[in-house]
Amino acid sequence: MPALPGLRSPYAKVGPLLYVGRMFDKIRLHHRGELPEEFQASLGAGLDRRACGFLGVDYEELKTKVLSGAGDEEVLAWCFATGRSRDAHDCAVWNAFMRKLGWRDHRTAFLQERAAAYGYADRGVETFFDLIEVDEDRPLPSEHE
Repeated sequence: MPALPGLRSPYAKVGPLLYVGRMFDKIRLHHRGELPEEFQASLGAGLDRRACGFLGVDYEELKTKVLSGAGDEEVLAWCFATGRSRDAHDCAVWNAFMRKLGWRDHRTAFLQERAAAYGYADRGVETFFDLIEVDEDRPLPSEHE
């Protein structure tokens, strides 16, 4: 499927963090009735749940903050103030973890099943971020990006 307007790549950063902007986008799109049904099951689950866990915030409270009209940086500052404050090292570890999730880890088999089910078994999908990028017709980033 082509990339959904208003839904960022998981590689896009808000502040120092990957993925969280995509989670904010999904919340906003769903609220406006613009999030396709196939995305709705992952609201607050999967990678969203991991992000909320890392930030130390409740998904429903985060959703309220995002829908308050706050900008991305303001929402992230709220997360750091309300949940867990994260330093540069924490953020670097988070980003590395998220970039590699599904690559030779406890989620590899599930990732491979999903890639095969979507018809992407031969598309070089090695991580969940890769699966999202391929599914949304974006090129996979090089290893050094």
